[in-house]
Amino acid sequence: MTGAGTTRPRVVAVVHRAWVLHPRWSLAVRGAVAAGLAWAVAVLAPAPFSEYPFYAPLGAVVATTATPVRSLRESLQTVGALLLGALIALVADVVLAPSVLAVALVVGVALLCAGWRVLGGAGVWVANSAIFVLVLGQGEDASYVAAFAGLILVGALIGTGVNLLLPSLPLAPSDVALDALRDALTDQLDALADGLEHEGALDADEWERRREALFPTIERARRAVDVARESSRGNMRAHRHSAWASSQGRRARTLGTAAGVVDEVVRLLVDWEAAGRDDVALGPPLRPVVARALRALAAALQDTTEGDEAAGRFAAAVDDLRAEVRDSRDRSGDDHLVAGALVVVLGRAAEAVAG
Repeated sequence: MTGAGTTRPRVVAVVHRAWVLHPRWSLAVRGAVAAGLAWAVAVLAPAPFSEYPFYAPLGAVVATTATPVRSLRESLQTVGALLLGALIALVADVVLAPSVLAVALVVGVALLCAGWRVLGGAGVWVANSAIFVLVLGQGEDASYVAAFAGLILVGALIGTGVNLLLPSLPLAPSDVALDALRDALTDQLDALADGLEHEGALDADEWERRREALFPTIERARRAVDVARESSRGNMRAHRHSAWASSQGRRARTLGTAAGVVDEVVRLLVDWEAAGRDDVALGPPLRPVVARALRALAAALQDTTEGDEAAGRFAAAVDDLRAEVRDSRDRSGDDHLVAGALVVVLGRAAEAVAG
C-alpha cells in the first residue's frame, strides 16, 4: 500500500511536468474542446447552417492555435480571408463554366488578394477557401457562402472563448530555452578563457563555427520568451504567475545582453589577438586578466544560487581589467584601443548581470 501511495504522486508529478513543458498538449485539448462545441452548435443551428456543420470546427481550430490576445484578431482575419476566397469562387462560378481557365483565374486572383495587409498572416486562407468553395460549392447559391462564412465565424468565436477560459501560459518551456542559452553562453566563455590562458592565437575558423552554432539557440530562446510574453496578455492565469513572468523577463534581458557581449568579445579577440600581428589586442600581460573576467561572467550567468555575490565578483573582475589596461597603457605607451573596447563591452555585461 505504501509503495502504491508513493508511486501515484510521482506519476502525477511526471505528468504535470510533461504537461507544462509541452504546450502542444494543452493546445490539443483546447482545440478538441472548441471543435466539439462548435460542431454541436452548428448541428443545432437552422438551415442552411446545419447542413454544413463541419465548417464550424475549422473556425474553432483556427482560433485556439493563437494566444488569447491574438485569438480574436487572427480569427477575424481568417474569417475575412475565408469569406474573400469564397466570394471570389462564387463570382467565378456564376461567370465562368467549370474549366482549367476558371481554376487558374480563381487561384490567381486569390493569391493577389492574399497579400492584402489587413489580412495579415491569414492571407494564405484566401486561395485555400477559393479552391474549396469552387469545388464543393459548385452550383450552390449564395446561401452556401453565407453558411460557410457564418459557421467559420461561430467556430472562431467559440475557439476564442475556450482560449480565454483555458489559456496557455508557456513559462516553463521558456525557462528551458533560457537554460539552454545560458549553458551555451557559459560554454563559449569558458572555452574562450581556456584559449586566452594558453599561448598562441585563437583559431579564427573554429570560433566562427562556434559563433554560428550559437545563433539557433539564441533565436529559440527569443521565440520562446516572445510567445510566453504574448500569452500573458489578456490571460487570466497571468496574475498568479506575475513574479515568475517578471523574473523570466529580467533573465531574458540579461542573457540577451550577454549573448551580444559574447559575440563582440569573440570577434574582437579573433580579429586582434591573432598570430602574425604586431598590434595584438592584449598580449601576455592582459590575457590572464581577460580570461578571469570571462570566467567570472560565466559564473555569474550560471550560478543563480549566489545571485548578487557572483555578479559582484564579475564587476570586480571587470574593474581589475580596467585598471590593468590603464597601467599597461601607461607603461608601454600603446593605445590599447581593442583592450579598452573589451572593457566597455564587458562593463555592459556587468550592468546587465547586476540588473
